[in-house]
Order: sequence, then C-alpha cells, then structure tokens
Amino acid sequence: MSFQEVLACLPDLTLCERQTLIRRALELDEPGLSAEDEALVEKRLADHRRDPASAVSATEMKRRLRQRVGQ
Repeated sequence: MSFQEVLACLPDLTLCERQTLIRRALELDEPGLSAEDEALVEKRLADHRRDPASAVSATEMKRRLRQRVGQ
C-alpha cells in the first residue's frame, strides 16, 4: 500500500483506529525500554496490583511535583 493510499483511507478509520495508528507510528521512533527499565515497570505494576490503594491521582502527583520545584 502506498503512502497516498494510506492517507486516502484515514477518513474511513474510527477515532480509536486513528489514535492507535498515531501511537504505533510514534512508537517506531522511540527506543524500547532497557531490560532494567522493563523490570522496574513490571515490579511497580505488580506492586500496584497487590495494593491499588497506594496509587495517587494525577492531580495529587502534579501537586507534589510543583511543591518539589517550588511552584
């Protein structure tokens, strides 16, 4: 499929399909996680699954970060 054909098909895709396409295209340019980083992500995800109440909201995380940098 040519690039022009791909562009011509875009209007026929659902919003979810277009978002997936964009995400996948961006992933192609991003280096993957190192084995160490991947292990850290998996550990933190497992910790969260064991204790979901330990999570904080995005609003709370932003407040904490602003407090750290003095804003």
